[in-house]
Amino acid sequence: MTRATLSQVLQPAMQGGYAVAGVVCLGWEDARAYVAAAEAEGAPIILQAGPGARAHMPLPVWATMFHALADAASVPVVSHLDHGRSAEDCKEAIALGFTSVMFDGSRLPLEENIAETRAIARMAHAAGVSCEGEIGFVGYQDGETSAGTDPSEAARFAAETGVDAMAISIGNVHLQQNQQARIDRDRLAAIEAATDVPLVIHGGSGLPHALRAELATGSHICKFNIGTELRMTFGAALRETLAADADLFDRIGILSTTEAALSDKAREVIRGLRAG
Repeated sequence: MTRATLSQVLQPAMQGGYAVAGVVCLGWEDARAYVAAAEAEGAPIILQAGPGARAHMPLPVWATMFHALADAASVPVVSHLDHGRSAEDCKEAIALGFTSVMFDGSRLPLEENIAETRAIARMAHAAGVSCEGEIGFVGYQDGETSAGTDPSEAARFAAETGVDAMAISIGNVHLQQNQQARIDRDRLAAIEAATDVPLVIHGGSGLPHALRAELATGSHICKFNIGTELRMTFGAALRETLAADADLFDRIGILSTTEAALSDKAREVIRGLRAG
């Protein structure tokens, strides 16, 4: 069994000067490909079930799938609830055996975000589960605008909630298809000076690979969420398969052809976060 908590993979990353990929999963084929990639690289991996995935498939199915993959893997695998919107979301994930939950209170006023995140972190820790929180707000490409993380608020949030990891907003944006994010280095440095909690970048696909590598090995950012980049790889592989044979109709056969490309891309992501 190689199920691991978020803290169990991020603390060694913090000490060792590397980061761990939090990969956004949408189905069996991609989750299996990401674990295969992690095994090939000898690296831990964080399998994430976000709101879109949970709307498509019930959380108990994600739990069973993630745990089946983790239990057969040769590397640490974290089963992570991404962007839990309520205490009930997190409570359900904990009851199902998820080893990590993220409560996203980033749209709440500061005091409310701290109070709710603290309660969820305590609930998670009592069950031996890690908790990630978010301070500041990471916006969306062509959607809500980001609000940068205030370093003094980050210090309060980390100290008063007891989270194992803290997602921050320093120029990163969700769902960015081009790698043009501009990171606020001064804001990052101030956050790092204010707390020693492992930091998380959501919207990691929007960062140039060289910048990701630099931040992974030279800052307190220990987890990069990667979704859009991998979804684009899936789409390209699927289109190539269907274009090559218009008579294909078997779902399992078609979707399985995407796994090699997904695994290759995930290996590239993982290597980039460990390259010093």
